Amino acid sequence: MKKWLVVLLIVLLLAAGWFLDTRHWLTFESLQAGQASLQALCDHSPILALVIYFVVYVTIAALSLPGALIMSLAGGALFGLWWGTLLVSFSSSLGALLAFLVSRYLLRDTVQSRFGNRLTTINDGIARDGGLYLFSLRLVPVFPFFLINLLMGLTPIPATRFYFISQLGMLPATFVYVNAGTQLAQLNSVSDLYSGSILTAFGLLALLPWLAKTILEYWRNKKVYARWSRPAKYDRNLIVIGAGAAGLVSAYIAATVKAKVTLIESHKMGGDCLNYGCVPSKTLIKSARVAHQLRHADQYGLQAGNPQFSFRQIMARVQHVIREIEPHDSIARYTGLGVEVLQGHARLLDPWTVEIRLATGETQRLTTRSIVLATGAQPFVPPIPGLDQTGYLTSDTVWNYFATQDAPPARLLILGGGPIGCELAQAMARLGSQVTQIEKADRLLLREDIEVSSLVEKTFAAEGITVLTGHQAVRCEVETGEKYLVVEQHGQTHRIGFDALICAVGRVPRLSGYGLEELGMPVKGTVTTNDYLQTLYPNIYAAGDVAGPYQFTHTAAHQAWHASVNALFGALRKFRVEYRVIPSTTFTDPELARVGLNEQEANSKGIAYEITRYPMQELDRAIADSVQAGFIKVLTVPGTDRILGVSIAGEQAGERLAEFVLAIRWGLGLNKILSTIHTYPTLSEANKYVAGLWKRNHAPQKVLHWLERYHRWRRQ
Repeated sequence: MKKWLVVLLIVLLLAAGWFLDTRHWLTFESLQAGQASLQALCDHSPILALVIYFVVYVTIAALSLPGALIMSLAGGALFGLWWGTLLVSFSSSLGALLAFLVSRYLLRDTVQSRFGNRLTTINDGIARDGGLYLFSLRLVPVFPFFLINLLMGLTPIPATRFYFISQLGMLPATFVYVNAGTQLAQLNSVSDLYSGSILTAFGLLALLPWLAKTILEYWRNKKVYARWSRPAKYDRNLIVIGAGAAGLVSAYIAATVKAKVTLIESHKMGGDCLNYGCVPSKTLIKSARVAHQLRHADQYGLQAGNPQFSFRQIMARVQHVIREIEPHDSIARYTGLGVEVLQGHARLLDPWTVEIRLATGETQRLTTRSIVLATGAQPFVPPIPGLDQTGYLTSDTVWNYFATQDAPPARLLILGGGPIGCELAQAMARLGSQVTQIEKADRLLLREDIEVSSLVEKTFAAEGITVLTGHQAVRCEVETGEKYLVVEQHGQTHRIGFDALICAVGRVPRLSGYGLEELGMPVKGTVTTNDYLQTLYPNIYAAGDVAGPYQFTHTAAHQAWHASVNALFGALRKFRVEYRVIPSTTFTDPELARVGLNEQEANSKGIAYEITRYPMQELDRAIADSVQAGFIKVLTVPGTDRILGVSIAGEQAGERLAEFVLAIRWGLGLNKILSTIHTYPTLSEANKYVAGLWKRNHAPQKVLHWLERYHRWRRQ
């Protein structure tokens, strides 16, 4: 109602202006013709004339009416150069602020809710450089100031900043117009103000803030590089340190665009994902899932039984799968693509020189214009007293250990309730281990919504996994050959016996041994980078786990594209990396996948949302496959179909998430998903059904009422 009152007031003011024919008054000809009478009014009642002028100018600017230029000329003609400049400066700035506030009040929420996904880049740019954009636009009068007022009102720039920058930025043009007004009799038309030299001067003036920013950046970089001697020439265009997901993609892109690139890896090609993470864990999970299905074959009308298997053969399959995928990440493949691959340890001697201690024992030095750090991450081992004495495994070492065992550990203890810990806990329990999982927080999977964590905990309990949340690991002990972990809850301690213990409490970036300390590069858990993935030294970039904030293979590849392209072509154009649409999947059973905001994140950020939830137990394909556990939960902007985030728990959740990732990335709402044909019967139909639920909840009840009356009339 308040907004409608504001709209009504604006309409009334515009109608009054039309009725009084103010457009006829605000013309160059009318100003020249009435200059004498207006001057007489100013001489007789200067204060009254000043107040009337100020109010009229503010009103015209606030309503975005044509005539601001004529008012500026009138200010010079009636009040002289200095008083006129003062009046025009404050009245135009105040009017611009009112127009800005009206636009923000009436339109911003609607525009942002409707086109928020597409405006994210603009919003980020305004938040970062909005002052510079606004100042430059204000310096060039060829851009309609009223349009700038209205458009800036739709952005997140603060009103106070808008006002002060507007007043400062409009001052040069104000001075020019007011000065022209003092010579009103000599002007033939408004077009006399827009000579080529004047417009060129304003254009050059608008470049000043950007030129100043460039100069400051130049001096900042000069200071950073001051203690180093730049090579006369470079051996390489790019050196990439680390051959995990980020390093491989960086090297691939460089070779594709014909840059001379060297990739350095001190251990195994493919990094953690191929050798210790994604590939072996998903292979193990598949074997464990088949064993679980055999035990519960009666759900499918078959005879259930205890699966017979060799643990060594399962682990041999894990290694076989790794070997099958290895050629994709091999030295031979990348050499064939044009990448020089060196096996050894790299160390930065200066921002352009890398020393490589080769596997052969030799040392080689290379100079390069740019460097990409893609050194990855390693498991974090908590400082628990006695842990070294009892022994422990990590997500890196567990595979070699398991490969030497004839059977899974009888009693397996897993520290950590994150994705890695949950995946390993369920897989090993299904293969016969008695698993106890310990998490010091009050629930598993803290980054997920509570109902997601609850679903996993109930599933684990049903499968015989002991989950101890709210328990703190205190120390490890060995007594008469038995290994124990002492845990504490609410001040009470007790011991848990184990045969093997896996630390899965997180991973930390690999930062030491690469010369970063000697270069003085700031490190806060990860390598500190800017929006372009540049470190303290603009020619050194970081990508993947070492850069954060996400430890996903697909995010590493995403960053690698930006890092390598910026490293090779940054002199021409740089690309900011964005993390607006980052999907993730936890490969438990049921599978967990999400993109965008979940409920707890939206609450923590104070973002309003609506929830539409579809249970998998209602889906035909889920019933046929006996995989009814789980749901789809979609968060949307209240009153619209724009998707803020999606959480899926259930069979093939990661595969079904892709449609929502695409929708959020390209600003497609639930109406688009609802109007898309989905094959029947498939699990992906759940995506359409959750969109249908949203549509039903937002059905126009008044329209439906009249349709009901129409059909009743048609039956008569």
